[in-house]
Formats: sequence, structure tokens, C-alpha cells
Amino acid sequence: MTKPLLLASSSPYRKALLERLALPFTTASPDIDETPMPGETADDLARRLAESKARALAAKHPGHWIIGSDQVACLPDGTLLHKPGNHSQAVHQLRQSSGHRVVFLTGLCLLDADSGDCQVICEPFTAHFRPLSSEEIESYLQREQPYDCAGSFKMEGLGITLFDRLEGRDPNSLVGLPLIALNGMLRNWGCNPLLEG
Repeated sequence: MTKPLLLASSSPYRKALLERLALPFTTASPDIDETPMPGETADDLARRLAESKARALAAKHPGHWIIGSDQVACLPDGTLLHKPGNHSQAVHQLRQSSGHRVVFLTGLCLLDADSGDCQVICEPFTAHFRPLSSEEIESYLQREQPYDCAGSFKMEGLGITLFDRLEGRDPNSLVGLPLIALNGMLRNWGCNPLLEG
């Protein structure tokens, strides 16, 4: 028996992605501490945050399947790229990424609020940034202002012009919600989006 879906996020990007599965859902914003733990790998951090977001809402939303997702971006040297929050930090991030490979690790959790059972994965996706001039970085940031996006770009917009190539199973994971993996999780629990409704 399937249950109502709850997206544990206030992100308009994740909401727009989930709408593509054509399943009814509601959203709620979890309040969790996203500080990395000492020695925690980026992969483990992404998984932990996704599950923590889902579990943070379980008590208030019984009878639901809760979808938690969180993304961690890292440079080849292991430096984490967070949401920049402002222009100067976004300039710094894009300068760091210019000409380099950046791995985006998107943690995904599907939690049954009643039983506590969950499925958790980490979906990797690699963006190969082309060398970017200072003028290109400035022009891009002025046009899209991606200050609420990890890595300082919007894949679904003009951000696509920043790359030489992209590698991964699901380009939706770069935006923040791996729909191919989520579809598999839902089907594992008897909910096939193609057969619902």
C-alpha cells in the first residue's frame, strides 16, 4: 500500500523536479544541523543529511513516505563547495572550479514515517568546468545570481555554458533530486509512477 509523499525541502528546484513524476505530494522544510562531522567523507555527509532531513519530519507527518535529499559538491582536492550566499563567494567558487572537475554527490532518502524503514543512496555526478575568464564569471553571475545553489550555478539555466562535459547517470541529480533513483525506490515499495493515478 502506498502512502502520501512529503518532500522534506523548501527548494523550488527540488519541488519542480518531483512534479515531473506526476505524483501528488506536499512539502515541509526540515530544520537540521548541516555541519560536517570530523573525518566525515563527502559521500557519507550527503547520505546523512538526506536521511536526517527525512527523519526530522517523521514525527509530525505520520502516514507518509518522506523524501529527503541533500547535495555536497567537492573539488578534486576535497574542498567542499556550499551554497555561496553572495556574489563574492560565488566568484571565488567559480574561479576554483574553472578548468577543473567538480563532483556533485546527491544524497537521497525515502523514509516510511511509521515504520522508520528507509532506503538511502548517494548519486554521483561530475561536472567538468571549462576554463572561465573573469569576464565570463562576472557576466554569468550578474545574469543568473545562483547564490542559493551549491557550486554557484544553475544547471537548468545558463549554467550549462560553464561546462566542457557532464558525466553521470541522472542529470537531475545535479539540480538536487535524482529522479531515476527515486523512481526505483518508489517502485521497490510498490509505487510505480507510470501506473499511479
